[in-house]
Amino acid sequence: MSERRVLLIEDEPNIIEAIRFILSRDGWRVDTHSDGETALDTVRRKSPDLVILDVMLPNRSGYDILNDLRADEATRSLPVLMLTARGQKKDRDLAERLGVNRFMTKPFSNGEILATVRELVG
Repeated sequence: MSERRVLLIEDEPNIIEAIRFILSRDGWRVDTHSDGETALDTVRRKSPDLVILDVMLPNRSGYDILNDLRADEATRSLPVLMLTARGQKKDRDLAERLGVNRFMTKPFSNGEILATVRELVG
């Protein structure tokens, strides 16, 4: 089985390190990116099995990135787990309308992240 790859698009160093640690320990290769403006190019270049996407990023929102991922034939079916510190219903509804696979609010538990990633990639 080839190595499973996650692209984490997040700009908070403590969250990057926590997720990288949790997933690396489970055998995932974790690439990270922290700029919304160039995130789409990075997804195309890295071809991950899953994207973990923060809502609030520098230069471009996670919602805009998700919208672009779903509009592109090459990334339309790529699993996306969206993370946000703002868990209001309107945020969740917007993410679902744009085609997110799963929406998770911060703070999250290590087990919750791991279980969700495993489930989304299968």
